[in-house]
Amino acid sequence: MTEPDPILNLPGDGIPVAPSLEGALENARIPSVGAVIDGRVAFISLLAMGLGLLVGFIAEFLIRLIGLVTNLAFHHRISMEFASPAGHHLGLWVILVPVLGGLLVGFMARFGSTAIRGHGIPEAMEQVLLNQSRIPARITILKPLSAAIAIGTGGPFGAEGPIIATGGALGSLVGQFIPTHALERKTLLAAGAAAGMAATFGSPVSAVLLAVELLLFEMRPRSIIPVTLAAVVATGVRFSLVGIKPIFPMATLATPNGTTLGMYILVGALVGVASVYVTKAVYWIEDAFEHLPVHWMWWPAIGGLAVGAIGYFVPRTLGVGYDNIQSILSADLIGTTLLVLCLAKFISWSIALGSGTSGGTLAPLFTIGGALGALIGGILMKLLPHAGIDPRMCALVGMAAIFAGASRAMLASAVFAFEITLQPIGLMPLLGGCAAAYMISALMMRHSIMTEKLARRGVRVPAEYTADHLDQLLVKDFASRNVAFFQAGTTLAEARSWLSSQANGVTHQGFPVVDLEGRAIGMVMARELTRSGKPDSTLVSDLILRPLAVAFEGTSLREAADHMIREGVGRLPMVDENRRLLGILTRSNLLEAHTARLESVGG
Repeated sequence: MTEPDPILNLPGDGIPVAPSLEGALENARIPSVGAVIDGRVAFISLLAMGLGLLVGFIAEFLIRLIGLVTNLAFHHRISMEFASPAGHHLGLWVILVPVLGGLLVGFMARFGSTAIRGHGIPEAMEQVLLNQSRIPARITILKPLSAAIAIGTGGPFGAEGPIIATGGALGSLVGQFIPTHALERKTLLAAGAAAGMAATFGSPVSAVLLAVELLLFEMRPRSIIPVTLAAVVATGVRFSLVGIKPIFPMATLATPNGTTLGMYILVGALVGVASVYVTKAVYWIEDAFEHLPVHWMWWPAIGGLAVGAIGYFVPRTLGVGYDNIQSILSADLIGTTLLVLCLAKFISWSIALGSGTSGGTLAPLFTIGGALGALIGGILMKLLPHAGIDPRMCALVGMAAIFAGASRAMLASAVFAFEITLQPIGLMPLLGGCAAAYMISALMMRHSIMTEKLARRGVRVPAEYTADHLDQLLVKDFASRNVAFFQAGTTLAEARSWLSSQANGVTHQGFPVVDLEGRAIGMVMARELTRSGKPDSTLVSDLILRPLAVAFEGTSLREAADHMIREGVGRLPMVDENRRLLGILTRSNLLEAHTARLESVGG
């Protein structure tokens, strides 16, 4: 690498650098290069593992608490065994049970915290994006309690949403009590949320993927490792408490051929269309509640009235409905029964969720999507009787595809459906169906069921996670080699005389100052040279006002840009390991790098 030719060559170059500036050579501020993994990551990982352990037991407690409320409300017995409301003997009185639950949830939201409303994930996303992952401590208590009441009194929700939200709140709480920065709090929040999902379903891989796609908005070792460890520990707790069998076991599925694989992808695409209208319906209903002439505290009770009325005619719609999912995957529900369940569950769930009560989306969507997938599969079987289409596979694909389309968590949806059934044959159809649903959803709808609410509040949620463009580029490839600099012994008069020239061709406004050996010792700005009231005999080196900040040839543009921000400067001299001046990097050079990025993608 050739050294830049000095543009300025004035008398006085033989004057040595002032003794007071000798330290600038050794104390120059250089860009920090963060380690991929350090001791702090190990510390956060230990916290995450402890969090996973705690959330694992909390998940089991919440499930049992839901069981207790369900048994009290529908069966008039004291038991924490998980029970379905469908077997009640309340008659018409069943309509009032969800109303009572809605009243209690509304009261808790009004006088406790409004953050308990909804299914939890959008609220967690909002805290990550706007509040540096700080969730109020009271949510850790109020969210699971309100969810247990809402679900236990017949709310058509899954237990997983509140458990995920509770785990995230607990992770945030740990990050607030122990000194952490925003990135570490976000990691702990995501770790708690992933632990909640893993503890509910025994699905550590999909839990990690869900955290990446909906909470972390990145995949870096310093965040992915703690989240993964939390999910693994929480899954271990579940296995120790309830065993290792899949939550929705299925008989072995047949290996799909080319035709059936195409049909399963078609099922995913059609369910993806449905996911769009499901999402729009939920927010249309939510908007309708906004126009009611009553305080929002009463909305969950109004929603509960619809839940109870539908539950009276279709008892299967009440509660979490995990038994419904199992029946759908086993092909025990067919024809009219399946259609009625699909429509009734959708209406009940969408009204309840739109009312602002507390509950999750995953289980209801799985019921709706699974039923829809099975129905589509039945139609395809009649149209192509010899194609070998399996309605159980169609149901499995439908379950995953509707969540992929509604939430845009494509990988988490596909892997989750595999983990809860342990059907490796289903992985290929699941990936194809989820990809199709994701594409259809993205073409038809800008925001997902998770981000629509945030978008309405003016919050932009990242949708694409790519490697930092600037992190892939080096300073040496963008720094200007045509650099003007001053020798330390240059006088102010000489510098002003040169600056007044119109033929220098220099574009940068900051000028490095070097010693006799060409080593950078500081920077001076053009405005300091022209506006200084000091005598003309003043040396340029006397105008250096701040410690020197430099970059090396091998420094990435991301490190250089961060260094500029930390030091409050708009340019960095590029130097070698001996601090000899080689060029200068300016903000304009960073913009040039982004111009190259836009050109590479046709932007």
